[in-house]
Amino acid sequence: MSSVDTTSITPSPQQLKALTHPTRLRMLGMLRVDGPATATALAARLGLNTGATSYHLRQLAQHGFVVDDPSQGNGRERWWKAAHRSTTTEVSAIEDPEARETTEAYLQSVAVVMTELLQRAIEELPLVPPEWGDASTFSDWVVKLTPGRARALVDAVVAAIESEDPDEESPDAEDFVIQVAAYPYPGRVGGAS
Repeated sequence: MSSVDTTSITPSPQQLKALTHPTRLRMLGMLRVDGPATATALAARLGLNTGATSYHLRQLAQHGFVVDDPSQGNGRERWWKAAHRSTTTEVSAIEDPEARETTEAYLQSVAVVMTELLQRAIEELPLVPPEWGDASTFSDWVVKLTPGRARALVDAVVAAIESEDPDEESPDAEDFVIQVAAYPYPGRVGGAS
């Protein structure tokens, strides 16, 4: 069962299958960040043909991630908008092998899209004003934590992010990406040593 509201969706494994394709994640991200668009506009931005883009949009719509936006256009073009501001995924305690496989495929797509976005940010870093460069960080830490302390740390980071009031009215406010990836060091827990 999925929980849905206007700000977030926690998809069921069946819904999550629609997000296992990186192109669909990119499209959903564009609709969330840039607002409503047509298949033609998204195709141009993604370097795809309109038919492929329309197919991916229909898949996203079928699973509840995007909806028609009747307030846009002139009736001849179909406009799409994101149905939610974010997607959250439960990755622990998935017992069904098919659901686990779907979740892993989704997370692989997330990694691809997040890495592409990070790479673009680094490439554009010399072009951003100094105050935005100062506000950015590309840091990592490896610390020894228990599972409980690790969960508490992730929860605290998420709470801090969610408690921020958007500066939507400020003329110098811009979309600011915060990617949180927190995991045991690969090969140390449950993997090959």
